[in-house]
Amino acid sequence: MPKTVVPLTDTRIKALKPKAARYRVSDGAGLVLEVMTSGSKVWRFRYTLHGERQPMVTIGDYPAVSLLDAREKARRYTEIVAKGVSPVADAKKDRGAVKRFDTLKEFGEDWFASQVAQMSPEYQRTIKRALEKDVYPSIGNKPLGDVTPGDVLAVCDKIKARGAPQMALSTRNVIKRLYEYAIARQLALTNPAQAVVARFIATQDSRTRVLSPDEIGTVLRAVYASDIRRPLKLAIHLLVLTMVRKSELTEAKWGEFDLDAGLWRIPADRMKKDKEHWVYLSSQAVAMLRELHDLSGNHDHVFPTTRGRGDKPISKSTLNQAVRSLSLDVQHFVLHDFRRTASTHLHEMGHSSDAIEKALAHTIKGIKGVYNRAEYADERRKILQLWATFVDAQIESGRKVVIGNFGQTAA
Repeated sequence: MPKTVVPLTDTRIKALKPKAARYRVSDGAGLVLEVMTSGSKVWRFRYTLHGERQPMVTIGDYPAVSLLDAREKARRYTEIVAKGVSPVADAKKDRGAVKRFDTLKEFGEDWFASQVAQMSPEYQRTIKRALEKDVYPSIGNKPLGDVTPGDVLAVCDKIKARGAPQMALSTRNVIKRLYEYAIARQLALTNPAQAVVARFIATQDSRTRVLSPDEIGTVLRAVYASDIRRPLKLAIHLLVLTMVRKSELTEAKWGEFDLDAGLWRIPADRMKKDKEHWVYLSSQAVAMLRELHDLSGNHDHVFPTTRGRGDKPISKSTLNQAVRSLSLDVQHFVLHDFRRTASTHLHEMGHSSDAIEKALAHTIKGIKGVYNRAEYADERRKILQLWATFVDAQIESGRKVVIGNFGQTAA
């Protein structure tokens, strides 16, 4: 014969005294009051789901949760169980155990603290900058579930309007990752950034951005004043001095260099035009590469990754993330703009257009374009040294940080 349960009353509850071990008193219908050794009393709900006894669900402390409130919650949880669903999530919400986020900004700050803060400093700065500069000011006060694809597109369009399409795409991706986490936590049903197609934000249209001499100095001083890793600082500086493409530098191997001769032979399989390219290194570039050789240890790559095992170069996005992490007083630019910047200033200095084009590994049309990897060698060596000296002067004009001893004009 089943045991008869005598319903609890407030008088009876107040009379319950603590014992050497905690104990439970049933009120019926799954509602249980657990008396702790400290004397505190906690309401719990006991239930069976799919034929198996489940861990009890905590309702709350007595008297903060009254007897009547506890019974009402137990009744509601019983209805939930009858539908074959666990009441755990509802109980957490009732207790306030699940954080409530009224706005996208509130959730974004929690997402950053719980997910992003564990990532690299460069990644953290990139995400934080996108959130604080563009996302929060535009849609931060909107409820998380009310943000639409149109809202995300408006944020991206605003960034594009200031000449930063790649930053717009990066910001869209930040919003996308934020909502992926919100959906996983059942705090959002859809991802508004998912519907914004990447090609509608940033295209492969040619750019015309050229950094002024002052901007060259500003960028490189900011690089050296930052706390990004030393090899990444040198990599960005070398991009300016060598005029090569980003992948040509980041995937470079030590076997390609003859530092005594000041020559870098980039093999054809790593070049855009599938032709070997020779880079005549300035004295500043050679000094940087010697420092990098000491830093890279026994690795084959000039810029070995710090993640995982094996001798692999840094990822394609590493330098982009490093630049995005900087707080620059310079209109947005991308790393590839360094090539156009060098070309523009060298042309303005009156140097040979053919020699500059060869230094950029561009194809020269007509009879002059017949490939000769040593073509214009003397002039190319001269202009790359002059370019490095020119860049030094821009850095020195407002320098307040230690850059390094890279050449006769470098500090």
